[in-house]
Amino acid sequence: MASLPTPPAQPDDATESYVGLAAETAERQARSRGWDTVRAVPPGTFLTMEFRQGRINFQVEDDTVTRCWLG
Repeated sequence: MASLPTPPAQPDDATESYVGLAAETAERQARSRGWDTVRAVPPGTFLTMEFRQGRINFQVEDDTVTRCWLG
């Protein structure tokens, strides 16, 4: 039987450190810390609930990150 693939390592990062940053600054910081996918969305956006390893999400309002979560 073939072995299961190992998902890529996810950066050890504190999501609360992004709240309050400008969206562009937060994205640049996340990419420099190793996040494969950085997603910025406005409040109230409908998103799927699947968890993706290596993805960080930003809720952005008035060009400022107001919420951050993984997956």
